[in-house]
Amino acid sequence: MALRVLSVDSADLGTQRCRMGRGLMSALGLNLGSPLMVSTPGGTCLCTAWPRSDLAEGFLQMDLKCSSPSLISHPLKHLNLNPSHLTPITCSKLRGIKVSVVIQSAEFKKDALPRYVHELLKDMLKGLYVHKKHVINFGDFDTEIKYAVIESINPDTAAAGRITSKTGVEIVGTQTLGHYKRQLQDQPMVPLGGLDEVSASLKEMLQLPLFYSGTLNSLGVSCPRGVLLVGPPGVGKTLLVRRVAGEVGASLVVIRGPEVVGSRPGESEETLRAVFARARTAAEEGLCVLFLDELDSLFPRRMGSSTPENRLVAQLLTLMDGMNQSDRFLIVGATNQPDSLDPALRRPGRFDREVIIGAPTLKQRKAILSVLCERMPVCPSVDFAELAQRTIGYVGADLNALCREAAMHAIRYNSQGSKEQLVGMKHFQEALKTVSPSCLRSSLGRTELSPISWEQIGGLNEVKLKLRQSIEWPMKYPEAFVRLGLSRPRGVLLYGPPGCAKTTLVRAAATSSHCSFLSVSGADLYSPFVGDSEKALAQLFRQARAHTPCILFLDEIDSLIGSRSGSHTPNSVQTRLLSVLLNELDGVGVKTLERRGTEKELQAEGEQECHTHQQLDYQEVCNKDVMIVAATNRPDTVDSALLRPGRLDHIIYVPPPDEQARLAILKVCTDTMPVDADVYLEALATHTELYSGADLENLCKEAALLALQEENMEVSSIKYKYFLKSLSKMSPSLTAQQIHMYQTPLR
Repeated sequence: MALRVLSVDSADLGTQRCRMGRGLMSALGLNLGSPLMVSTPGGTCLCTAWPRSDLAEGFLQMDLKCSSPSLISHPLKHLNLNPSHLTPITCSKLRGIKVSVVIQSAEFKKDALPRYVHELLKDMLKGLYVHKKHVINFGDFDTEIKYAVIESINPDTAAAGRITSKTGVEIVGTQTLGHYKRQLQDQPMVPLGGLDEVSASLKEMLQLPLFYSGTLNSLGVSCPRGVLLVGPPGVGKTLLVRRVAGEVGASLVVIRGPEVVGSRPGESEETLRAVFARARTAAEEGLCVLFLDELDSLFPRRMGSSTPENRLVAQLLTLMDGMNQSDRFLIVGATNQPDSLDPALRRPGRFDREVIIGAPTLKQRKAILSVLCERMPVCPSVDFAELAQRTIGYVGADLNALCREAAMHAIRYNSQGSKEQLVGMKHFQEALKTVSPSCLRSSLGRTELSPISWEQIGGLNEVKLKLRQSIEWPMKYPEAFVRLGLSRPRGVLLYGPPGCAKTTLVRAAATSSHCSFLSVSGADLYSPFVGDSEKALAQLFRQARAHTPCILFLDEIDSLIGSRSGSHTPNSVQTRLLSVLLNELDGVGVKTLERRGTEKELQAEGEQECHTHQQLDYQEVCNKDVMIVAATNRPDTVDSALLRPGRLDHIIYVPPPDEQARLAILKVCTDTMPVDADVYLEALATHTELYSGADLENLCKEAALLALQEENMEVSSIKYKYFLKSLSKMSPSLTAQQIHMYQTPLR
């Protein structure tokens, strides 16, 4: 039998009665005034059983005097219940309760005496049946007290009970009606993947002064007042603050630059004081967080002149120092340029703790991709672990753009007649071609890396193996290095004659390792201003460390950083750059800003995880350094301090191609050319001694041009005679004396 829920009679308001038919009361074994728990789709309500005056069956009327918080914001309308939703419960007399009081306005909280509020609340609660975590509605009383939230009851073993005149009532908190209703509103929580550790740290900072201020005061410790969030753009700082404030139940007051800065003198400081006053008023109603977004644009480093920014910084310092223990709000600032802030803001007592949110690591990127693809129709074949490996340097905003672009590719593919409605791995691979890491777009070095495979490089098999051992193996198989006690090399130096594919080898190593790639030249570093070149090199290392694993390629290192022994000017730019490079290689230049989470330990024993997760753990722990790869064709000009183990550990000689290597290079170069059947590449390899790889590639190009010149533009194949004619016109770029000089070992 279905029970139709009707609105409560005005005579039963505040009585906690539930009106029903006598037959239903008998079927449930209820007496007059027996406690009853009514379960609805929106929540539960604790009532007392009473018969209807008209004795009609099939109807239910209940007073929501004691109900779950969800029924306050969503009252019952047009609802039908089953008799199974009505459960008789046993309620004993309570020895004590702890409640939180919800009042009408903050003025009543200031003016009313605590004893008066306590006695009034105790009198209104007398005789009521209450349930743990339920809300008592005092709408039938004409007082400033609107609700009472039952936090806990004594004895703890019971979930519900009856309040008598002997029940002790303890008020554990007071908040205004507006703040309480904002907490009851269903605010959609933005999912954040990979930020659990940072979220827990920020939540701890929020809860310490907001919930445990009395405990800290009893210990003689002052509450922390400010938290500074530091991280690159798009990493999720603003979303994190909104999420944590919503979880803690604190109201959020946000300051942005254009809202504060005014045109007339003193207007900005007046607006800032008004914002602090608004946060102080909101803190009187409940918990509050004052969020200063883009802090570096509002409060930059103070200069010597009396600028408006200097006065604004001074006003903020005064307001933060003027906060006392009664101000129950926390200041949270966010910036991506912490060095631009005034140093006075970063001392304890103002911004006490700096929470660093770096670029997401491998496991964090996988978690972010999983969260972003929860609502997308993703094909089961999509491998998030592989996508996480291929998105090194991507922040949360970049990964969001990647998922959106993949979905757009799927829509375009579906519009062309395909019946497939899922986003597959091929769509993500297409999206990776257009979405690049936003943090590397403004970097000094070149980040564009056209993919090249090892097979596209002819010969040099021994050099390829050494490069894979130095670069690719430590990044792809770090667990093997840890198991054997091997430490990954810090740097690699490639030296050899010009045109022997040193740069191409580095590009192939970066492609096979799936890591970030930064290439720097002298034009990127040198500046006419003293100190700018050293600062640019340090910034380049800072960007590379923020996007590890990363290969930092210093091409033509002899032109960037020379040797100190042959320098006639000991204080030259090259000497100062060498000093910065040595410090960075030794780890002296590493700053706290580049830290990305707590250190993890690798253990041989523990829980058995799948091989993929274990490999991700190893790669996340081990691949936190920057691999320095340098190339030069003048190894005698490189300073000896760079060549010691611990800096450029592996020194690899890239020799000119021998006959077998020249044959492999010619096969690679002519792979896409329509060569004639009479072309004898083995003979060409024999007659091209002292030719470099670049010379051989140029030989094939010249042969194709000669075919176009002597026949016509419709030529279909390249004959052997054109190769011989091109060979007769060219001369090798290498000499035996050069090769003999390179064969001398550097150390």
